[in-house]
Order: sequence, then structure tokens, then C-alpha cells
Amino acid sequence: MLIFKQFLEIPEGEIINGILELHESIFEDSKTLVGKIKSKPKVLINVALDQSTVVGYKIGYEFDSNKYYSWYGAVQEEYRGKGVASKLLEQQHRFLVESGYKIVQTKTRNKWRSMLILNIKNGFDVLETFTDDEGIHRIVLEKKLSAN
Repeated sequence: MLIFKQFLEIPEGEIINGILELHESIFEDSKTLVGKIKSKPKVLINVALDQSTVVGYKIGYEFDSNKYYSWYGAVQEEYRGKGVASKLLEQQHRFLVESGYKIVQTKTRNKWRSMLILNIKNGFDVLETFTDDEGIHRIVLEKKLSAN
């Protein structure tokens, strides 16, 4: 059975190490992640654990007093398709509604179609697409949060 936890700051020990390992396996840039997290306002880190092993995470931060940015998220390959990402998203959104945020925004890429589909199924709208400085096509999505 999985355990889901929330942190309002960078967790210590095994949990941050597990997040960094998973992050590296997907995004290949874990060396700077902790520094990036420290530079963001009102960080929220949601984690899925199988015993003490991090099998998924979702990290976000405040964009402004009404809008929250859902920044990084990942699920270990063997745990995909089992509702882990959905549960992390639900947990994050519940916290955001309780904290008074009105909008959550995220960005993804076509290559991460399962994340794109998950976001659309959970009420996100595509706002725009653009090509970043590295030539990567990005998709910006946004959802209006409600207490329902």
C-alpha cells in the first residue's frame, strides 16, 4: 500500500534522495533541483512512498497570490498506470483550494502524453504552445480551482 505525504519545505534524508534519483531518471538534471526549489516561494512537495521508497512526486510553488505553478512531477515506471500521478495531483489541488489559490498552471511536452492526458482529464485547458530557447515545443495548461 502506498503512503502519500506533503511537505512545505524540502524533506530530508531518504525522501529528498529518492526524489532526486527519480528526477534524474526522467529529467536528467537533478544536480540543480534542490537549489531551484530553495529559490521558489511557498513550495509544496507531494510524495508517494512504497514503504520508504519514493515512487512518485509532484512539486509546485506560488506564482502569485491567486495562481500556483505545478512544476515538476514524476512516477517510477513500474508504478505508472496505477493512479499514483492522479492521487498526487488531487492531493496538490486539494491543498491549493484550501490555501485560497484560484488557478493552477503547468507546462508539459508532447513526448509526455500521459501527463498531458492526465491534466486534460482533470480539468486543465490548453492555453498556448510555444517553442522554448532550446527548440523544445511546450504546452501551457491552466485549471480554475474550485472548492467542489
